[in-house]
Amino acid sequence: MIIVTGGAGFIGSNLVAGLQSRGYTNIVVCDWLGNEDKWRNIAKREIRDIVKPQWLFDYLNSHAHEIKAIFHMGAISATTETDADLIAETNVAFPRRLWKWCAAHDVRFIYASSA
Repeated sequence: MIIVTGGAGFIGSNLVAGLQSRGYTNIVVCDWLGNEDKWRNIAKREIRDIVKPQWLFDYLNSHAHEIKAIFHMGAISATTETDADLIAETNVAFPRRLWKWCAAHDVRFIYASSA
């Protein structure tokens, strides 16, 4: 299983498409779909599951033996965001926890940012 955080965003959904075009079929997207049209980015994709970020660590722990890699594409990149606590949690604390989880479970962690 491959997890793609931010997998419904523009870059993340293209990563999902690229992985699928290379034969990877067991892909989980972690993202908020919210009120935006992000769901359209993954509507035509065969995805195993969609997990909200606040539930990701429960999901990881219950599927740890299946996970081969996590591509971390999720972030707040909007320059208009003014909530510093939200930015710090999303862009610093969350990826740090993901990295620690991957290190503890011997799972590849591929970290990328378009910001």
